[in-house]
Amino acid sequence: MKESYKWLCSLAILIFVSCSQPSTSIQISSSTVGLGWAKTSVNAPIFRKNSIVSANGFQFVAYYDSVANVVLAKRNLNDTIWTRHTTQYNGNVYDAHNVICIMLDGNGYLHMSWDHHNNALNYSKSVKPFELEMGDKIEMTGTNEAVLSYPEFYKFTNGDLLFAYRDGGSGKGNLVLNSYSIKTKKWERVHTNLIDGEGQRNAYWQIFVDNSDKIYVSWVWRESPDVASNHDMCYAESTDKGKTWSKSNGDTYILPITQQSAEVIFPIPQNSNLINQTSMTSDLGGNVYIATYYKNELNSCTQFHLIYNENKEWKHSTISNRSSDFNLSGMGSRSIPISRPQIVVEQTGEEKQIHVIYRDEAFDNKVCISSANSNEMDWKTQVVSSN
Repeated sequence: MKESYKWLCSLAILIFVSCSQPSTSIQISSSTVGLGWAKTSVNAPIFRKNSIVSANGFQFVAYYDSVANVVLAKRNLNDTIWTRHTTQYNGNVYDAHNVICIMLDGNGYLHMSWDHHNNALNYSKSVKPFELEMGDKIEMTGTNEAVLSYPEFYKFTNGDLLFAYRDGGSGKGNLVLNSYSIKTKKWERVHTNLIDGEGQRNAYWQIFVDNSDKIYVSWVWRESPDVASNHDMCYAESTDKGKTWSKSNGDTYILPITQQSAEVIFPIPQNSNLINQTSMTSDLGGNVYIATYYKNELNSCTQFHLIYNENKEWKHSTISNRSSDFNLSGMGSRSIPISRPQIVVEQTGEEKQIHVIYRDEAFDNKVCISSANSNEMDWKTQVVSSN
């Protein structure tokens, strides 16, 4: 099975970008973690939250190896040598949905969830702080944990955690939120049904938690298991760790949020090649930036786009200038010529650079970064990977 091996250098890539000269100043350093599964993209989807976490001078990664074992590794941030540990767990690596997600809580315990695509919760916690040995599988709250997909961990400033997942299947699922307290070492349910598909659709979301613990959620609706039924970009935010939610204008949501009550920040019709589960972030002023791709009436080709909030107004910018298109339709994992994008905002004072990271077949499937100053939105793209 030699073809199933791949060096996981990408799990340890660090990207440094200078605001002043984004076209020339990107530097990359990498280190080899180990050999991993490469017949599918299960180790690499954008919607993994998170594959890499750092705290107290240590960095942790998780991946499936060549025989589907869950492997954890850590290093000192000042070193390039990784310590690896093959856990007692494995997963269905042939389904690229079944990602591994990890997070360190404020006490240094590593939390891990893995191997989910409409199946029961797989969750465990490390035996000791900042160590790789994992304990037995355990429940979180014990309810709504039978049909799980898309697990995501986030950490608050006090070290507590947020856990999000879909309860139910594609086209008919709900967004569930749990919270973990480092004082009680227990999980509690925040919302069993924050965004309600009403049995007819489901939300495919992206979440960001900023340094003030404000939670931002944006999502597209999907009307059926067919990805072509994705439509509209919607939005909600919370300033009390997920208990209450509001629209971008401050109006309070009556929960659960439904298609009728959701704030549509950018209308996108079905059959627009709109991708689900991309990425979002915010700047220091709380302005939101969402990276996605779709095809609109102004361009017959699918492009990367930025949907963003500036001075309480939602705006749009086209990032790419692609010339070849594809058809995004069907069920399950799709093989398409571009990846989902990741987005980061680099801010120094009032100066902001927006960086969108993705893979594009037009650039020999190499990793690209498109960057723009937030005042101009004049996008410049460069290739940053050698292979």
